[in-house]
Amino acid sequence: MKSRTKPPLENSASRLKSVDVSLLAELFDQSPDMAFFVKDHEGRYVAVNDSLTARHGLKSKSEAIGKRPRDICPGEFGRIPSEQDTKVLKTGRPLIDQLEMQWHRPHDPVWCLTTKLPIRDADGQVTGLIGFSRDVRQPIEPHEIPAAFALTLKEFEQSLSPEITPAWLARRSKLPSQRLARLTKRLFGLTPSQFITKSRIAAASRMLRDTDQSVAEIAHACGFYDHSAFTRAFRSATGVTPSEFRSQ
Repeated sequence: MKSRTKPPLENSASRLKSVDVSLLAELFDQSPDMAFFVKDHEGRYVAVNDSLTARHGLKSKSEAIGKRPRDICPGEFGRIPSEQDTKVLKTGRPLIDQLEMQWHRPHDPVWCLTTKLPIRDADGQVTGLIGFSRDVRQPIEPHEIPAAFALTLKEFEQSLSPEITPAWLARRSKLPSQRLARLTKRLFGLTPSQFITKSRIAAASRMLRDTDQSVAEIAHACGFYDHSAFTRAFRSATGVTPSEFRSQ
């Protein structure tokens, strides 16, 4: 009686990894506020969830598989994540909670915190990456936060002064810095510094869209010391310059 040949261990492991990837994608299908992805050693999508598919206006996940971000998202919004992927794959260093603006097709801006981690083989070589971009929400109700903190947030949003820092927020809110950090993380999903940056860029994007003020005037109004600093911060967060954002 012939003995049944067992499948090679590496083949079983390969199939298991394929199943794991599929299960992860299905798991993250239940998180509509999060775009999930797995990419190979060249930054090409191996698995994505429904949210990522919808954000890019694709009809199915298969339209993303085998492609890079720049292949499915034109302009800076495709170039920036592709460059992030290249850096993670080349250096093996993760990208953690990168605050940036992304887009739901056709034109809805969404703020996200993006995390990308390298995938390594048994020898420690980087063979791909896995990550997600989580939507930043602001579900604030007056009863959820201390009164002094609420007044401080209102004062900040009205002035956007360049003098406002996390230390200023803590001092005006009469809160220890650690308590302030826990509060902004719980309410906004952001550190105090990320919250300040997001508020300035969000205000600037509204002004670029709704007013005829110059870029320099908007930079000053939103608390940036000069035009160059504003352009760097805006491009880092949105992937485009203020002028490009306005033209789009």
